[in-house]
Amino acid sequence: MITEDPEPLPFFVYGTLRPGEANHDLFLRGRTSAEEPGRLPGAVLYDGPGYPYAVERPGDEVRGELVIARPEAYADLLAALDRLEEYVPGDPRNLYLRVARDVVRADGGTVRAWVYLAAPRVAARLRARGTRIEGGDWLSRR
Repeated sequence: MITEDPEPLPFFVYGTLRPGEANHDLFLRGRTSAEEPGRLPGAVLYDGPGYPYAVERPGDEVRGELVIARPEAYADLLAALDRLEEYVPGDPRNLYLRVARDVVRADGGTVRAWVYLAAPRVAARLRARGTRIEGGDWLSRR
């Protein structure tokens, strides 16, 4: 259960929030202090209707960016990203769950970050008949 006052973690983004993608400037411009490449181990990427879903799967990884919010923008950014991902804590209708996972930085170190993973019912459907994005990189789909 995620509390109302979550620990201020960085965010790991892997789809439309990445630089150059549709939601990057809308949600992240002016709200971040740093953005750097990162990898989410133990997950695979599936194509969705205009955006991807990360699904936990040992042995695979998803590529994306580690985003560190400016402290004064953190609460607003967290709320905005929860709205974008239509995430409501405890709601069984969620398409995504916001969970804390270890993300690998470019230098090989790891950092705990928020990531939006496909909710269990969505993940089950994707595992059964979803289209996997080979290599785990949303930007490679072009």
